Order: sequence, then C-alpha cells, then structure tokens
Amino acid sequence: MKRLMRGIVLFTQRFFQDENKRLHMKKSMVQSREDQIMKKKSTVYQLTTCALMAALMCILGPNSVPIGPVPVSLTNLVIYLAVYLLGTKGSTISYIVYLFLGMVGLPVFSGYEGGFGKLAGPTGGYLIGFILMAIFCGIFMEKSHANIWITSLGMVFGTIVAYLFGTVWFIHQLDYTWGQALAVCVWPFIPFDLIKIVIAGILGKSIRHALSKAHLLPTEFADKKAVEAVAAEAE
Repeated sequence: MKRLMRGIVLFTQRFFQDENKRLHMKKSMVQSREDQIMKKKSTVYQLTTCALMAALMCILGPNSVPIGPVPVSLTNLVIYLAVYLLGTKGSTISYIVYLFLGMVGLPVFSGYEGGFGKLAGPTGGYLIGFILMAIFCGIFMEKSHANIWITSLGMVFGTIVAYLFGTVWFIHQLDYTWGQALAVCVWPFIPFDLIKIVIAGILGKSIRHALSKAHLLPTEFADKKAVEAVAAEAE
C-alpha cells in the first residue's frame, strides 16, 4: 500500500513538473513570437518614418529666407521634429540621407541648390554640423524620455554645437574674424531657431501622444503617459 501511494505521489509530481515545463515552453514561444512582431513593427516604423523625415527635409529645406551669406532654412526644424519621433539613430540617419541626396546633385539645399560644391562651400559647415546637432538632441530626448523641457535644452545645446562647427568652417573659408562671422552667421538666427524648437516641441509631443494612443508607436518610442491613459480607459 505504501509503495502504491508513493508511486501515485511520484507520478503526480512528475505529471505536474512536465505540465509546468510544457506551459513554460508554450509561454516562451508566445513571448518570442510577440517579441518578433514588436521588433518587426519597430523596424517598419523606423524605416518608414526615416524616409518621411528625409522627404520632408527635401521639400522644406530648399525653401529658405536669404538674410545674408547664411539663409534661414527649415531643415533644422524637421531635424528637431525627427528627434521626437525617431530618437538619436533615426533622426541622424534621416538627415544623412537628405545630405547625401543633396551632395549627389539634387536641388534640396537652401535656395534649391545641390551638389558637393555647396557642401564644400562657406556654409557647408552648418550642413555637416547638423549631424552633430541631431546626435546631441537625440541623446537628450532619449535620456529624458521625451521630456519637453530637457529635450528643448538639448536642442539648444545641439544647435550651439552646429553653430560652432559651421562658424569655424565659415571663418576658415572666407577669412572672417570671429566677431564678423558671429554677426553674420549666428546672432540673426537665434530667434528663428528658438521659435523652431518651440514648434517642434509642440508638434513632436502631440504626434507622439496621438500615435502612442493609437498603438502605432513601437514600445521604445511610445509616450508612456498616453499608453497608461489608454490602459486606464480600457479598465
């Protein structure tokens, strides 16, 4: 009788152990499938949005206001917006795509110009400096989880870096003094760039919030507050 009871206990333990293993394997497979779907969704989102941002730069970039040797361009406005939607990597890639298209000759730079000569010219340093700007802006956005104040501060810092790189390039090309270069290339643009940062903050946060609520943003880009609000409404 004792042997029988022991056999029943051992059988029951083994049965539940095997069942737990099967459930764990099934759960792992489901989780793995969900991870694959999320990864694919994230990749599709990044590729699509990168292409859209690069296209938007090509459309808005040439529309500039000439106020001196360096025109007021809308390119950095699109970069600021791309930072909110794509983070460091995506915004930088979308700008590099735009830069490459202009470098090979498409008229996508300010004043509907293109070609390597524009990049190598006096204002080319600002075009290259925008790469650094996108990187710094993206880092601030990601570290702060898209906090509008910290991200805006990062955009100011990134813009200063672009100013610095572009102005050094400009001085080297035209043999201006620092005072002359700053008066022509920096001081007139500060109000315009601050306005662009404010516009990008309003649009970027609004778009992120709307896409997050619609579950169209991958997890790493989603607005956590919007997702939590949707979950609370569902409950």
